[in-house]
Amino acid sequence: MIEIIPNWHPVFVHFTVALLSVSLGLFVLSLVAKCDQAVLVAKWNLWIGAGISLLTLAAGFYAYNTVAHDTPSHEAMTEHKNLALITLALLVPVVVWSVISHRKGKALGAGFVVLFLLVGGMLTSTAWHGGEAVYRYGLGVMSLPKIDKHDHAGHAQGGEHAAGEDHGDSAHGHGDLAGDHDDLDMGEMSMDGMGMESTQEDTGHHDDDHEH
Repeated sequence: MIEIIPNWHPVFVHFTVALLSVSLGLFVLSLVAKCDQAVLVAKWNLWIGAGISLLTLAAGFYAYNTVAHDTPSHEAMTEHKNLALITLALLVPVVVWSVISHRKGKALGAGFVVLFLLVGGMLTSTAWHGGEAVYRYGLGVMSLPKIDKHDHAGHAQGGEHAAGEDHGDSAHGHGDLAGDHDDLDMGEMSMDGMGMESTQEDTGHHDDDHEH
């Protein structure tokens, strides 16, 4: 089985939140726009989301009893667990209501949507407290980044400075090379007085070195 760190609860919970949220939005839309297709899609999202919620709850209980924690994080995850149980308790009648109405071919009215909105509010609160448990209290997190002066912009500027310094060094090197050329030219001029033949020999040797 694929190892999920710290467990499967963070995987399942995203499907629960996404599917139930889409279902609620479509039910509200169908109540306003009277769209039968939206109702059908909303029902399927509700039923699939409710099924995955059972897996989410099971994985959540496993996480509750296995993750390393201290007193503040224990209180945070206990509150998250209690909210999840309340949300599931409200979700059950919503699912049963939708199934019965579907079998009888009856429309779901405003009362159903209001109850589902209550479930949606509880789902949002549960998800928020779950995020608090992880990101504020570090539940299920194996390691935390060390706080330092890491700065992406600083790295970019550092790279530019380094490039500029290299370019400056290269320019300095060219300047030294130019100085060497001047010294050779002065040597050639001084050798003019001693004879044209030696000057030509030196010039030919210099050209060979420069081309190499």
